[in-house]
Amino acid sequence: MSGHERAFINQAFESNWIAPYGEHIDGFELELTTYLNPNYFVTTLNSGTSAIHLALLLLGVTNGDEVLCQTNTFIASVNPVTYCGATPIFVDSEPDSWNICPKQLEIAISDRIKLGKAPKAIIAVHLYGMPYNVDEINKIAETYKIPVIEDSAEALGSSYKTKKCGTLGTLSTLSFNGNKIITTSAGGALITKDIQLKQKAVLLANQAREHSTEYLHNQIGYNYRMSNVLAGIGRGQLQVIQKRVEARRAIYNIYKEELGSIEEIEFQNEAESSYSNRWLTCVLLPKVSDKEGLRLLLEQHNIESKPLWKPMHQQPVFKNLKSYINGVSDKLFSRGLCLPSGSNLTQEEQFRVISVIKNYFSS
Repeated sequence: MSGHERAFINQAFESNWIAPYGEHIDGFELELTTYLNPNYFVTTLNSGTSAIHLALLLLGVTNGDEVLCQTNTFIASVNPVTYCGATPIFVDSEPDSWNICPKQLEIAISDRIKLGKAPKAIIAVHLYGMPYNVDEINKIAETYKIPVIEDSAEALGSSYKTKKCGTLGTLSTLSFNGNKIITTSAGGALITKDIQLKQKAVLLANQAREHSTEYLHNQIGYNYRMSNVLAGIGRGQLQVIQKRVEARRAIYNIYKEELGSIEEIEFQNEAESSYSNRWLTCVLLPKVSDKEGLRLLLEQHNIESKPLWKPMHQQPVFKNLKSYINGVSDKLFSRGLCLPSGSNLTQEEQFRVISVIKNYFSS
């Protein structure tokens, strides 16, 4: 917590507005819009997963459709496709950004069209805060007239060619889950340039209740709106977003400076066109055994590290679905480790992590 949240929370309690209505929701949405781009409209929701689900619904994704999904991601990027009765089709990553590979994407689109199954949408993820190759992905999407849902759950504070992540897709989504760069404990947002789409998103997120004295519903809706209390937390958090980004980038820079001379360790590359919030600092190790060996050694020193996301095409729940794989995400998962990267990580704590890693490789 930044220290700014309590005033907003107290104000919500004092006004007795703690439900999914109130001035903090309007305020948080406006402040997010101001931060991202004043030409966009933000709808705050109870999760990033809800935001992706609504984005799919707004694009007309329905039963029997196919949606192209980045395989190298957390499952929340993909589950909403199944909520719509549609089928995820997985696309592998490029080696530098670790995000969706333009070449594999075009192969997947061409193949699906030949089979008479033109994809209804593309879900592209800024993994660990690193922007995907926006120009290439959008160029392919425009060629085939397929909308892009930009999953910016991990990338608030990142940018691509000076444009903020969260404003780079046909529709874009954010997450404010407890582990994100700013948090509302649980929450998310849907971002669009179209005021009518925002209005429809708000309607769907409020159980599709029409503006009427009666409880009138013309379509199926969802209980997806953010509460006024959580929006108040978000307003306090947003005041320190730049400090959080600077802290995460400083943590990455220290890891890179201290561990970059170890030939066996590789880092996620930041292209000249990209500015990453470095939500998590992740490293690639030479062998699978090194990933687990180092993880266990860190654990012995009471230091938590975690593997990279397990690719969606490796998940048992999706084992029968079609994938367009080049081996990159499999390699990343087999050799990748996420290091402690919290915004409040002290230098003393970080150098303790670094010392354990250096000792592992020196021995």
